[in-house]
Amino acid sequence: MTHDNRNDAPPAPVTLVEAFWYWLRLGLISFGGPAGQISIMHQDLVEKKRWISERRFLHALNYCMVLPGPEAQQLATYIGWMMHKTRGGIIAGGLFVLPSLLILIALSWVYMAFGNVPAVAGILYGIKPAVTAIVVFAAYRIGTRALKNGVLWSIAAAAFIAIFALKVPFPVIVISAGIIGYIGGRWAPDKFATGGGHGAAGKHFGAALIDDDTPTPEHALFKWPRFTRICAAALLLWGGAMTALFALYGWEGTLTQMGWFFTKAALLTFGGAYAVLPYVYQGGVEHYEWLSATQMIDGLALGETTPGPLIMVVAFVGFVGGWVKELFGPDSLFVAGATAAAVVTYFTFLPSFIFILLGAPLVETTHGELKFTAPLTGITAAVVGVILNLAVFFAWHVLWPEATDAAPFSGPFEWATLAIGAAAFIALFRFKAGIIPLIGACAAAGLVYTLAKPLLGI
Repeated sequence: MTHDNRNDAPPAPVTLVEAFWYWLRLGLISFGGPAGQISIMHQDLVEKKRWISERRFLHALNYCMVLPGPEAQQLATYIGWMMHKTRGGIIAGGLFVLPSLLILIALSWVYMAFGNVPAVAGILYGIKPAVTAIVVFAAYRIGTRALKNGVLWSIAAAAFIAIFALKVPFPVIVISAGIIGYIGGRWAPDKFATGGGHGAAGKHFGAALIDDDTPTPEHALFKWPRFTRICAAALLLWGGAMTALFALYGWEGTLTQMGWFFTKAALLTFGGAYAVLPYVYQGGVEHYEWLSATQMIDGLALGETTPGPLIMVVAFVGFVGGWVKELFGPDSLFVAGATAAAVVTYFTFLPSFIFILLGAPLVETTHGELKFTAPLTGITAAVVGVILNLAVFFAWHVLWPEATDAAPFSGPFEWATLAIGAAAFIALFRFKAGIIPLIGACAAAGLVYTLAKPLLGI
């Protein structure tokens, strides 16, 4: 294979400070969901900077794809850990999330304090159908990639019926699909085989710091004492935080319940944020009543416009819940919201760090093939049905904003919303529009329409 001779020598070693500034920059520009974020890291770390080879990059990504949680954030944690040990992993994964958390706290405050201002309401009016179109497109995109045969189509259809008509809890659907995948992988392996969705590791961009034949660093070798220490630290970080919340607010306290609920949500995020959002909706809106259905859609709209993992929408859920519940009294609403957002983010992302620091040494040591693909294939098929349910739910609330479960089509139908949503879907499907320009255009359309309504007598 021919390649540029200038790349035969690996780049100079990277200091922790240099890595810090790169991970911070990534946290500020990581738009476009997991696919976009992984693409940015590939271009930067494999092609340009050559911190890691393509084969090692994909090996790490395959492990992160199997885990629950945001795979792009976990991949950043993995690479940071490979380069600079535990502190490198914590810096890489933390900076992937921190800018998004701070931005979302600010946007959530604007939303709660000024959401009824006509200009803000108009912008949100246009963003909601755009988000609905994005979710529909996500279901289409994941479905075309994941549903390769009739068995997987059947799993997706069953998952949709289960959550839409039978109101089966999301965890039950995920576990059932995983069991079906496990059994199916043994009885009909051809139906549950994965096609290597991220491409083969065949390209060469020159020698990398962590190259194909680079020996596994000492800190990345699997050792039982280290494994035990990580387990103990994980229990202390999770159990200590939960114990403190319980001591301060009791088990029924809002922050305690948020910590417990989002721990469970973090362990169920197979298939990305779109898959777990119905679970967050079931808990945050229906069970705990931290926010309304409309606010949940608005939160996803804000989450789509910020960098970082889309699952960061949980920070919005926490902020609104803390604000609405007036955790620290009516005069400290912002502090309550910001505190709840931080608590929710901590419990959502803590498992991601633990999975990488615990499991990555095993992956690096064995370089073996992971055996979880058949259950994951079943779960991914079910996720398509769950996402489709989410799209139906969003469309219903956006097109009939006054509707209720008792009267599902009450109130006026929003024809302008339908027009904006249809245009957004065509822009995504036909013209491959970017998420940020699309949301910006729809926000502008919503603002113009809202401000023009009084003038037009609508």
